[in-house]
Amino acid sequence: MLGCRIIKGMSHDAPFPLHQLPQLRQLLPHFLAETLEIDPSDEMLDQVFNHLRTLYHILDDYLPRRIATRPPQPGQLDFTWQEGTLIFTDLVGFTTLMEANNKFGQKGAETLLNILNAYFGEMIEIASKSSGDLLEFTGDALLILFPKDKGRKDIERAIRAGLRMQRAMRHFEKIETPLGNFSLGMRVGLHSGRFLTANIGTPDRMEYVLLGNTVLQAKHAESASERGRVCLTQETYEHVRDDFHFEPGKPGYMFVVDDLATGILGEYELFSSVRRRSIPVLMLDSSREGMLHAIRQGIERVAPLAAHMPQQVLEIQVESTETRRIPPEFPNPAAVFVNLRGLTESIDKALPEEQAGLVQAFSEVFTQINAVVEQKGGVLKKVTCHLNGSDMAIYFGTPKPTKNYPLHAAETALAIRAIVANLPPITVNGEPFHLFCQVGVNVGPAFSAEIGEPRGRREFNVLGDTINTTARLMNRAEPNQVLASKPIYEATAPHFNYAYLGDFSLKGKAAPTAIYALEGLKVD
Repeated sequence: MLGCRIIKGMSHDAPFPLHQLPQLRQLLPHFLAETLEIDPSDEMLDQVFNHLRTLYHILDDYLPRRIATRPPQPGQLDFTWQEGTLIFTDLVGFTTLMEANNKFGQKGAETLLNILNAYFGEMIEIASKSSGDLLEFTGDALLILFPKDKGRKDIERAIRAGLRMQRAMRHFEKIETPLGNFSLGMRVGLHSGRFLTANIGTPDRMEYVLLGNTVLQAKHAESASERGRVCLTQETYEHVRDDFHFEPGKPGYMFVVDDLATGILGEYELFSSVRRRSIPVLMLDSSREGMLHAIRQGIERVAPLAAHMPQQVLEIQVESTETRRIPPEFPNPAAVFVNLRGLTESIDKALPEEQAGLVQAFSEVFTQINAVVEQKGGVLKKVTCHLNGSDMAIYFGTPKPTKNYPLHAAETALAIRAIVANLPPITVNGEPFHLFCQVGVNVGPAFSAEIGEPRGRREFNVLGDTINTTARLMNRAEPNQVLASKPIYEATAPHFNYAYLGDFSLKGKAAPTAIYALEGLKVD
């Protein structure tokens, strides 16, 4: 057992022997765990402590400030209502830039990562200086919270941050590459109101989720926005209609007119951009007992953060603490997107005594789905807000390559459909309501990397047209239907029953897309 030899020659009441710390092994790289079993010396304990300290900082950068500073204990479900202004951003023009760099292999991947990190780094810096908290990366999109304050100044701060972001996009209007010049743009949408945040899951895998109509409305505002614009819902506009100039957008939305002089928009209201860190992991006593005590404290600090990581991503982070980097690549992953309908839309209608039950129901379905995904060798990357419902982004073949991953993706999609179809109804305002899902499956080229600030807020992410198409298929699916692309059909047709539905126009696709309904496993 790990650490059995550590207490050799020590008294039986020696503090915190490592074999009593089962969480330690999954937080150590393979070589360090193996060496520790053979050589549990003071020098090795010192390496273990330094590794935990580095891993702590890596995971701290991966999580929103409100989670990193006060993480729940693994498996501890909690929820709270918050108020504030939410910004959704979406990058425009990334797919063509990715396809151009894909031709250059690893060199192209590094070039693309540098461009993305420059973009995300600048946006994160602006949001942070404006007192925004980056809650998540969703593909090439960002979700940022500006907590409510007196006088609803959070809306003004969010608008100013959005305008600064759009001005900063001028740095990405002309990106020179060996294949020509490319341009990136951005849409920004925001909405203000009350929403619920919750920590759901098990001790092995937790997830931080947002629920409620306010989150959905912020996403709709981004969808109604245009490249280069900051879009508000009509409701949010009414709070600040006298503070900025506006012009009408789509029905129910207003665009902010950026006619502010640089000095007015300027940096006079900016806050410190330094992320507030959690209490650091320290070793105050270099004796053997002191090192064991520090290691235990390190585990107590790291474990709650590690629980919020997908297992494959955590394993790579654990093994790469020396480089503190997940290399970029152009994989050909299979993607499964699941839109779980009914929970986020219902939370505002639920009676106070029903809210805990809804959060518990979300936690249980998330846990069941994540268990299937991990058992099939996939990664449930994120639960995020969709135009309707909550999206789950699932990948196979990245960050770790696996055999037969298109097959496993299709199997997982069917298993998730069965899980959701068999869920008991939830209770909303005293009435039963059956949850349902929409599922899309696809396979093809993508870009995966650790994206954000190289030594700051960042996340592992998968981007590209393959991922976007998966989302479009999901959007088109009927309740509890799985829609698949032609590539996934061709890769798995010998094993599954499909129904060809026809060729359809999808957003962002120049040509019609062949769509198949994945109906079930073939029976010999």
